This record gives sequence, C-alpha cells and structure tokens, in this order.
Amino acid sequence: MELSPTSHVDEFTRESLPPFEQWPTLEFTLPELQYPDRLNAAVELLDRTIERFGAERPALLLPDGGSWSYGELQRRANQFARVLVEDHGIVPGNRVLLRMPNSAWAVACWFGALKAGAVVVTTMVAWREIEIERVVAKVKPDLAVVDHRHLEPVGRVLEAAVGADGILVAGGAEDPLGAACDRKPGDFEAVDTAADDVALLGATSGTTGKPKVTMHFHRDILAIADTFAKHILRLTEHDVSASTAPLAFTFGLGGSVVFPLRSGGATVLAEQSGPLQLADLIEPLGITVLYTAPTGYRNLLKEDRADQLRRLRLGVSAGEHLSLETYEAVEAATGLRLVNGIGSTEMLHVFISAAGDDIKPGATGRAVPGYRATILDADGNELPPGEMGRLAVIGPTGCRYLDDPRQADYVSGGWNVTGDTYLMDEDGYFFFQARSDSLIVTAGYNVGAPEVEEAIESHPDVKECAVIGRDDPVRGVIVGAFVVPRDGVAGDDALTASILEHAKARIAVYKCPRRIDYIDALPRNPSGKVQHFVLRERAAAE
Repeated sequence: MELSPTSHVDEFTRESLPPFEQWPTLEFTLPELQYPDRLNAAVELLDRTIERFGAERPALLLPDGGSWSYGELQRRANQFARVLVEDHGIVPGNRVLLRMPNSAWAVACWFGALKAGAVVVTTMVAWREIEIERVVAKVKPDLAVVDHRHLEPVGRVLEAAVGADGILVAGGAEDPLGAACDRKPGDFEAVDTAADDVALLGATSGTTGKPKVTMHFHRDILAIADTFAKHILRLTEHDVSASTAPLAFTFGLGGSVVFPLRSGGATVLAEQSGPLQLADLIEPLGITVLYTAPTGYRNLLKEDRADQLRRLRLGVSAGEHLSLETYEAVEAATGLRLVNGIGSTEMLHVFISAAGDDIKPGATGRAVPGYRATILDADGNELPPGEMGRLAVIGPTGCRYLDDPRQADYVSGGWNVTGDTYLMDEDGYFFFQARSDSLIVTAGYNVGAPEVEEAIESHPDVKECAVIGRDDPVRGVIVGAFVVPRDGVAGDDALTASILEHAKARIAVYKCPRRIDYIDALPRNPSGKVQHFVLRERAAAE
C-alpha cells in the first residue's frame, strides 16, 4: 500500500499511522468514492458548495433567530486560516485542538484549520483535566482554541502543552479569536492536501475509560457524506439538520456539519442542544432532520413532544441500541419511522442503516451502500445467517489508531471488528444482540444486557436503566441492574418487586436481574453513552 505525497510539513500524524499490515481493507466501490489524489475536505464542503448554490444561502441557523450564510462562514474560516498561519506560524500537519461548544465559530475554526492544512483535534467541553491531559499527551497539539467559559479547569494542561501564546481564547469581553479574525482579509488559498493526509483526530467515546485516538483522512470526511447521507438519508439542499451530539463526537460532526454542507442544506447550532431544546426549535427554524440517541426520543415522548416530532422528515437514531419498543412507540405517536444505525468513531460514522420502506423494525439495517458487513466467529470465520457473532465491516473508511497497539484488537483479517455482537438474517439485515463487553454469562446462559435493559425500561415507573454482570460468591456472575426511577417514584422494595414481575412477563427468568440498585442518574460520557465500566467498578468496590 502506498500513500500519496503528503502536503504536511509536520509529518507527526503520517509517522504515527499504524503499520500497513495492521490496516483494514479499504474499498471504494461507488463512483462517488473515486476521489482525486489531491483533496481538501474544507474546500469540497464549503467552497464547492458555494459554487453550486451561491454564497448568500443560509448555512448555520442559530437559536436566537440569527444565521450565517455560506459566504459568511467561508469568510470567517478563511480569516481563521490566516490567523493560524500568519499569527501563530501553523504549518501543514500541525495539530489544532478545539475546545468549543456547538457554535458558528466552532464550525468556522474547524474549516479554517483544514484549509490551512492543519489536523483538527476535536474535544468535548465536558472533559475535565485528566481527560484532556490524556488526549493532549497523545496528539501533541501546536495550538488550542478554547471558549473562554471552558478554559478552566484545563488551562494548566493546555498551557503546558502549547505555551501561553499557543492558547487562543474565543469569546468573552475581549474575544481574542474574533478580534484576530477581524484584522484579516476574508480570502485564503487552501493548502493542496493529499486525499490521504490526516485531517481529523478523534478520541473514542471512552466506554473502557481509556480513550484511543482515531485518525481520519480528508477523503474519509467526504466518504461518510457520499455513503450514509446520500444513499440512506437522501439529504437535499432543502433540509435543515439538527443534532443533540457535540461536534467533537463524530456522530455530531457528521449530522451537524459534514452532511448538511455537502448537500447544500442548513444546520442548527445550539449550545444547549438537548432533545427538548432542539424540539422547541423544530417549527421556528424549520428543522427537517433530527439526530439523537434512542434515550432522546423516549424522553420526547414522555414529555408529550410528539406534535413537534411529527414535523420532521427524518428522525435518525444512533449512539446506542434502538429497541423495537422505542421504534414502535415513536411510530405510533408520530408516524415517524426512525432511521436506526450503527457507526463508530473508528469508522467515522454510520455504516449499517436503513430508511423508509427498507426499514425492518427491530433490525439496525443493512450495510450502507459503499460498505459490506458480515458476522465472524471467535476464530475470524464468517458465519451463516441466523448465527450470533462479532459484527465486522469493510468500506471506504476504516480504523487507524494513532500509535496504539490496540489497533490489532479492532482490525482482524482486513475487517473492522466493532465489538458488537450481532446476527444477520437471510435478507442481509443485522440485528443487535449486545456489546461484546456487555454479554453476561450467568449460570451457563448468555444474557445480552440491552435486552434486559429494554424490558426494565418499558416499566412505566422507570426512567432509564443499565445492566451489568456482577460477581456473586454463589453463582459466579449474576445480572445486576442500576435503575433511575421516574421523578416522584421511590426506589424501594415495592418498585423492585414490580419491576421484576414486569420483566418476567417479557424475558426469560434467567435473564431477569437478581439485584436492582437505584441511582439518581446513569454515568454517561460527553457523547451520551452509558459508561457501564463505571457501574462495574462501583459494583466491584462494594
């Protein structure tokens, strides 16, 4: 395998790629995936879209009713690229870390960094000092752009990494970022990057507690739009997108930036972007496509927001398993058939999904055009339909960890092995069974935690729950549930008895929890995924 000549003066990321023998197989089977050797994702998403639709077209819609046009976004991105190069000496291949909430300026900085040939490191504003410190130690940033409200508590870590002059503060009374950009003209000649130059570094969502850093090329950013967004969502210039996920989470980056701008549409950017807040914006801002997790849709129904959801063209669900019960409840209340999907930070976005008449309720979907998927046994052999095993996928994107021996755990025989247990039916639809690390073996039975969670969460007095395997001196491992009761409901023996009776009517007795603990909220990472490892650590400490 050979890479194109790099534009990077700083070759840190290219030198940190895994050895070729550890790469997954890459396939570019669709005509739209035949990218040229030289490619800058920011130019393709922004400048080329302006050539097609014009600079005055609205691009970024804000909750207060304001907006940025494509032309305004382009001008601000170009100004920021000049600030990077002219004021801070950033050269192609340097890493620019962003610690900013969902905002127009965050998008402008993302585009500007790519235009300058830099590698963007997206981080969550919710991360604390140690979380930032671990990522900084791996990616070695050269400059950090930080919202003034989120400089603490990580300022010490960032200053140690890039120096005081390497931190560019956004917002506040003086707004150094805005002032620096205002001093620059609005044109910039983008760096002629290679299609396989690294453009983006993204930390995994950390379900193990030890995030890995994934590496994505300029062409990868376009590929997720030219597969999932084009063939499944069928986005057009008339769509207005909104996502509850932060831009630092690749699910949010795709839904809020890459997909809408590739299609010429608009996107809603709100710092307060929970499901309820975005639901209130559906009508006033004309949102047609909403991206959120199944938990978000369940909460919207519980808060009687079905009327708002009915106005959508598409509801997209990812980030965690979409249960059949949630799917059916949303459809019954709104007529909306949720687009289920599974993606990963390693693959950048969704690779199995289905929409419209292709949806098979209960299934995640089929391989997105441009990808192929299969089920592998423990030895790496492909399994026939109907047998449970490890989900594996190949396509135009694939796992490349930054200097990490765990690369060999994710890639096997050319396949990206996601860590999910699935089965595939005769029609090529994939049905989620469990995360491989959430498969509980108790009394000789295999129990998928999501199935138990689904049964418990259907109880009217349960807000949400998470299920783990707990060590037990008699039985070895038992099924344990952490339950968040609905507001005003006491987590007591009466509720426990009611939940168990409810669960036994829906799943086999051996799958039912033998212990239920009540907590105020489930531990989640900044992207919204439940951190089962935190609950396992808590259980082990008791």
